[in-house]
Parts: sequence; C-alpha cells; structure tokens
Amino acid sequence: MKINTVILTSVLLGISSMTHAADRVRPAWNGTPDTLFQTYVVIQGLKDLGYDVADPVQLPIEMYHIAIGSGDLDFNAEHWEPLHKAFWEKAGGAAKLMPIGKLWTNAVQGYLIDKKTADTIGIRYLEDLKDPKKAKLFDIDGDGKADLYGCDPGWGCERVIEHQLDAYGLRKTVTHLQGGYNIIIPDAIERAKEGKPVLYYSWTPFWLSTVLQPGKDVVWLNVKETSLPDGQRGNTTVPGLGNLGFPVNDVMVIANTAFLKANPSATKFFELVQIPTEDINAENQFIFKGEKSNEQILHRTKGWIAAHTSEWDKWIAEAKAAK
Repeated sequence: MKINTVILTSVLLGISSMTHAADRVRPAWNGTPDTLFQTYVVIQGLKDLGYDVADPVQLPIEMYHIAIGSGDLDFNAEHWEPLHKAFWEKAGGAAKLMPIGKLWTNAVQGYLIDKKTADTIGIRYLEDLKDPKKAKLFDIDGDGKADLYGCDPGWGCERVIEHQLDAYGLRKTVTHLQGGYNIIIPDAIERAKEGKPVLYYSWTPFWLSTVLQPGKDVVWLNVKETSLPDGQRGNTTVPGLGNLGFPVNDVMVIANTAFLKANPSATKFFELVQIPTEDINAENQFIFKGEKSNEQILHRTKGWIAAHTSEWDKWIAEAKAAK
C-alpha cells in the first residue's frame, strides 16, 4: 500500500481539494513507522465492512486533528488521551471530532536516566536536576547544563516537557534537545552503552525499552508534584514506577463527528477493535530491527488479523449489525 505524503502547506490551502469519492474513507497518519501498524489494522476492519478506504494521508499530529475536525479527513488511529486533548479542543472539540474506543490502554511516558548514575549519585526525581552539579553530569555540549533527549515539536509530549522545565525551575540547568526523536535517540543509546550518563524522554510501548531496559539499564525518574499544561488531568502514578509526571494514556481512534453519526458500522468497529500491548511491543521489535517498510508492516498486519480470526470476526459481525 502506497502512502501519500502531504506537506504542511497543503493543509493551509485545503486538502479537501484532493479527489476522492463521496463515500471513500480518508485516514490520517503521522508518518512514523511505529504508528502504521494500528492504522492498517483499523483500515482493514473498515474494508471488511465494505468501505472504500483511501491510502493514509501523512500529516503532523496537530494538523491531522484540524483536518479531521474540518471534514477534510475522516479518522486517525493514534490519538493519545489526554496527551492530545489540546489538539482535539483546538480542532473543534466534540462538535467536530471525537475520540472513540481504546486501541490499547495504560500507555506511560516520562523521563529516564542510566541506572549507574541513578544509583551512584542518588538521583531519583526530575527536580534533583535543579542542582547544577547533578545536572552537569548529563552535559553533552559543554555548556554545563543537562541535555535532555526530548520530544518532537507537534507531538504533544513537548508541551508537557516545556511546561515542566518551567514549573520545576529547571531552565537554568536543563536543555531540551529536539531534532527528530528517531534521529537523536540513537546517540542516547550509544552514550548509555558506553557507560556515560544519559537523560531522555520516552514512552511505552516503544522499541526503545527493549534496548535500554527500565530497571536494568535505565530507571524512570519521578516528580515530587504533578504539573501539567493544557488543562490535562489524569493519573500520573504508575504502580511500581511512582509518579512519572505524565498522565497514563489511552490510545484511541479519533474521527470526524459527522462521519461517526453517518456511519454506525464504522463507529461500532472503532469502539470494539483492540490490540494487546504485547502485540504492539512485538511490532516495535520488527521496527527496531529495521523491518519497517510499508509493505512489511502491512504484511504483519494481515498476519495479526489472521492470528485473531475469532475475535476479529466477532468485531466485524457486530459492526455490520450496527447498520
């Protein structure tokens, strides 16, 4: 399946100018290989329901929320709730688009450091990096400040990080590195493997936790007090890990409200489809190994559906009955 790439300016010009049949379903996708699997799963479900589904349109996260809200696209299968709440509200809220279903739950995010430094220096909290001496341990460029391998602009996680750097008084001692997460994170891995101190943001499920294993190679930092932007709320304490400072998220489909009302079968499928976390982790292993072409991911999607035929058939039957 070929993926359409739409540059940012196409949104500003109005992607509704693209040719599509009135009854064709138009998915959105953020362009990262690790989110394509669930996109293909949902697409195949719609096809099994008889829908004509276009290739996914690639857009930044905030932009595809706007495109779905305006009706230029119909759905996306990677909305994090509450992380993307601000994008949802900006795109028009419930009147325009709605998060629906739970593809998987208990997705966690936060800050990690190498276990060696955590144990040796006694760093447990993000706020510990207010101490210039402790922060300097994670200095990469020689300016005396800790360098945090952070989050891409537009993903949503960068809003939390930027807010917390201010809220916890870390601006003078910590620099937020941004430059394409999948481009900069290999450097963090290399530093950790060399036994050097490293500080980075990450999430689960994601392939990185199999390379730098929490509890073995790295540890999650806690925060002493939760402070979040954009009116975000939610549980930030994870059993066994502590208060990570980020709400535990559900990963959901987000779809145009008018589309949901007009398509009860699709709506019911969005509500029903689920992917076990361990299967997301397994998919991420393939991505890490370099097996991340669109064709390879689509092939694994078909294999996953075949391995879950009984459950899949029930979802499809129930969704068809919703008509």
